[in-house]
Amino acid sequence: MAKLSRQEPNTTENEQAEKMNISLAFFLYDLLSLMDRGFVFNLIKHYCNQLSAKLNNLPTLISMRLEFLRILCSHEHYLNLNLFFMNADTAPASPCPSISSQNSSSCSSFQDQKIASMFDLTPEYRQQHFLTGLLFTELAAALDAEGEGISKVQRKAVSAIHSLLSSHDLDLRCIKPEVKVKIAALYLPLVGIILDALPQLYDFTAADARSGKNRSNGSDEEQEGTSAINQNVALAIAGNNFNLKTSGTMLSSLPYKQYNVLNADTTRNLMICFLWIMKNADQSLIRKWIADLPSMQLNRILDLLFICVSCFEYKGKQSSDKVSTQVLQKSRDVKARLEEALLRGEGARGEMMRRCRTPGNDRFPGLNENLRWRKEQTHWRQANEKLDKTKAELDQEALISGNLATEANLIILDMQENIIQASSALDCKDSLLGGVLRVLVNSLSCDQSTTYLTHCFATLRALIAKFGDLLFEEEVEQCADLCQRVLHHCSSSMDVTRSQACATLYLLMRFSFGATSNFARVKMQVTMSLASLVGKAPDFNEEHLRRSLRTILAYAEEDTAMQTTPFPMQVEELLCNLNSILYDTVKMREFQEDPEMLMDLMYRIAKSYQTSPDLRLTWLQNMAEKHTKKKCYTEAAMCLVHAAALVAEYLSMLEDHSYLPVGSVSFQNISSNVLEESAVSDDTLSPDEDGVCSGRYFTESGLVGLLEQAAELFSTGGLYETVNEVYKLVIPLLEAHRDFRKLTSTHDKLQKAFDSIISKGHKRMFGTYFRVGFYGSRFGDLDEQEFVYKEPAITKLPEISHRLEGFYGQCFGAEFVEVIKDSAPVDKTKLDPNKAYIQITFVEPYFDEYEMKDRVTYFEKNFNLRRFMYTTPFTLEGRPRGELHEQYRRNTVLTTMHAFPYIKTRISVIQKEEFVLTPIEVAIEDMKKKTLQLAVAINQEPPDAKMLQMVLQGSVGATVNQGPLEVAQVFLAEIPADPKLYRHHNKLRLCFKEFIMRCGEAVEKNKRLITADQKEYQQELKKNYGKLKENLRPMIERKIPELYKPIFRVESQKR
Repeated sequence: MAKLSRQEPNTTENEQAEKMNISLAFFLYDLLSLMDRGFVFNLIKHYCNQLSAKLNNLPTLISMRLEFLRILCSHEHYLNLNLFFMNADTAPASPCPSISSQNSSSCSSFQDQKIASMFDLTPEYRQQHFLTGLLFTELAAALDAEGEGISKVQRKAVSAIHSLLSSHDLDLRCIKPEVKVKIAALYLPLVGIILDALPQLYDFTAADARSGKNRSNGSDEEQEGTSAINQNVALAIAGNNFNLKTSGTMLSSLPYKQYNVLNADTTRNLMICFLWIMKNADQSLIRKWIADLPSMQLNRILDLLFICVSCFEYKGKQSSDKVSTQVLQKSRDVKARLEEALLRGEGARGEMMRRCRTPGNDRFPGLNENLRWRKEQTHWRQANEKLDKTKAELDQEALISGNLATEANLIILDMQENIIQASSALDCKDSLLGGVLRVLVNSLSCDQSTTYLTHCFATLRALIAKFGDLLFEEEVEQCADLCQRVLHHCSSSMDVTRSQACATLYLLMRFSFGATSNFARVKMQVTMSLASLVGKAPDFNEEHLRRSLRTILAYAEEDTAMQTTPFPMQVEELLCNLNSILYDTVKMREFQEDPEMLMDLMYRIAKSYQTSPDLRLTWLQNMAEKHTKKKCYTEAAMCLVHAAALVAEYLSMLEDHSYLPVGSVSFQNISSNVLEESAVSDDTLSPDEDGVCSGRYFTESGLVGLLEQAAELFSTGGLYETVNEVYKLVIPLLEAHRDFRKLTSTHDKLQKAFDSIISKGHKRMFGTYFRVGFYGSRFGDLDEQEFVYKEPAITKLPEISHRLEGFYGQCFGAEFVEVIKDSAPVDKTKLDPNKAYIQITFVEPYFDEYEMKDRVTYFEKNFNLRRFMYTTPFTLEGRPRGELHEQYRRNTVLTTMHAFPYIKTRISVIQKEEFVLTPIEVAIEDMKKKTLQLAVAINQEPPDAKMLQMVLQGSVGATVNQGPLEVAQVFLAEIPADPKLYRHHNKLRLCFKEFIMRCGEAVEKNKRLITADQKEYQQELKKNYGKLKENLRPMIERKIPELYKPIFRVESQKR
């Protein structure tokens, strides 16, 4: 033994040291059945002391001791060796009792110990229960240690205890409940160790990050850290002075250390050990222990239970269940043929297969020298073993997983009941009840069995009945989450679950009404919960939920004690509102593939909550989420701006601070549409009324958060000017709160926005707009409705036409849908009543002349748009096109209900104006447009030679059909006979005068921009310009005398 302890393992001697360690363990294992227990225990202690004195590598030391103890603890008389029982006559009978087990009748009693110390790893415990004490000491040391390879050691330590508990369950001598109680008492100190390790547990509810550590199920090496050996741990391992920290110490008083986070499997095994003890231990003892714990320690237990709930959530059948039986059979056949071929061969391949099939030491696979060929014990096997399972095996695994989830959650529920009972006598029961409710709500959010849900809802009802007032006042957000979970279970397909959820929801309403004589808060929370379910969980069953609502209404009608109060009437109003939401939900499901109609329905529901700010805010956020998924970032930002305006409106009622926005009026520079969020209705609720504006967004920080999200979305959508307007509202709030860190980032974002305006400018592409009209009874409410659609930039008419024709073709049948190709007014009497007609026309933003003075920049001409125009060419003979003197044009100006961009991408048309232009007026419009194009090309900075030459070619080119010269020859060659056309004639003459002047400027500017190889092209342009100017001169200089006669004769009077 001394020789072995002096053997310092290194790279070459590590394997030999491990074998010697295991051999010694088996030697002592046999001695326990032959020699005095005390003598053997002294040998074990001496070996552990020598081992810890010689080894400096902490992970190796703990690993070797764990392997050593694992073998010793597998002894058939392990329990008796640890003196787990109180009296000899209650000890489980051994088939071949050993000497030591026969002499172990004098056992210390648990009754002489304090209850709290039973959950501590004390020196007395280690003396009385020697082997278990050593094992727990190693576990605590492994959890507390850091260093390379420590994660594997932690996994081995937890696995050793997990295996022990599993062996007790399989041991026929331990079946009796009274025996299991004593066995569980032996493991009580493990509870304290687990509570100490709470910061190290893998959090299944937030598996992405914890304190900057990697929480993924990656390799153990990725989660290992390096640190020096803790001196207390080293002393504890030495075995002389087990002065390891006591588990019963108040955990909150100990500063959290940056431990290695356990991986998911290790945490799960540790949780199983914890729940096994809680299930099998004496329940009266557990209750007394909980009653004596301080509230901070009880909160730690609740945190542990919260993790347990998520840890044992039922995940359903694995995806491998979908693998067909034929594929599995084929895989096994191929494997069998491969093995047969290998066995017939010689050399290493045949030897490998013979070793694989030769039975080895299954009890201790670490001793098998051929382990490297045993693929069933490698990660390769673990990754592919599902392929070798039949459907029946997979079903059995799913059944076991479901039973485990139910059993675990029922144990957790019992623990919570004990904590609730203990909290009644404590002053700080409000925080404990909040923790209990948090765990219960988490369990309702996980997939659970009907058995558990029945008991869980019963516990919830008891909690509401006993502590309803406290919960409604202190746990507002928890109650909101509870309402959502319960309402979700009201739509369950299981009758038992629905009935339990209905009873719980009704009791929640009833007690809230009894507490305040007005359950406005719960009513608001229930309605918001349904709104959230509609927006985010479209898979719930609407019919089952309707049944549940009828059940709740029946409860209210049959509750005789409440008939004299307004409660039944309020319940009926609430359920009526919920049913209307469900009706709109059905319509939303019908139009899931029609994004415009879907957003219209969501908009309508949000509009119906105009006087319920919390609900309207919920729906605006749902709409923003939908828009973001469709990459309509501007509309998503507008939804958040409306939400922020709503919050500002109600904040201004509560607080009068100069730095706060004065309601929605302050948002007008962002969008003129936000005025609809003004709280001016007679039905507007006061924000200090119970249940109104109680969410986290109706705060100053919530307002800042909404505006910052909106600014990010505006920036993503390219509306950088609007980012500036948003931050104008944010900055005063940040300055008032002295939040200089956020002010720094805000001004940084503003700088980036202004830089983007300078660098991108006219290169940005905003929306493209189309007028869409629907005609035909098949469209239902849409029949004869006209909308302006906002589509992504550079969307062509055929694209939107194909999309709408394809969608409605799927709805009504392709043969019943027809797209009207022109933009002429639709005569419905000439349409087939069995068909659905869609008319799509490209439209452009339209501005009056006075508006153009304020809309200077490219952004201003594409923002806050309410009027659009499209043109329809026609002739008096009915043809769309004709000669210049025959060509008329109809300008149609549409006015929409709201300005673009808005919280949806299509807005209904509320006004239509038509203006018919005569041929000469059409010519004037065209020449104005050409002149404007020239002016823009000339003044563009930086100059664009290609654009300038393209516009010039279209203006002075010799081959231009119906070009400026032809227009002048048709309308300016002679003075019109009709005096009514004099002014139009003169206006066109002045247009040509300006046009030819701009052409000259363009030719001169092009001269400065061209390269040497374009001189001939410049000469050609100048020559064409000269010809055009010469031909136009007589027509431009010809004036109509009647237009220049004075209107009034002014006579001077002499005085």
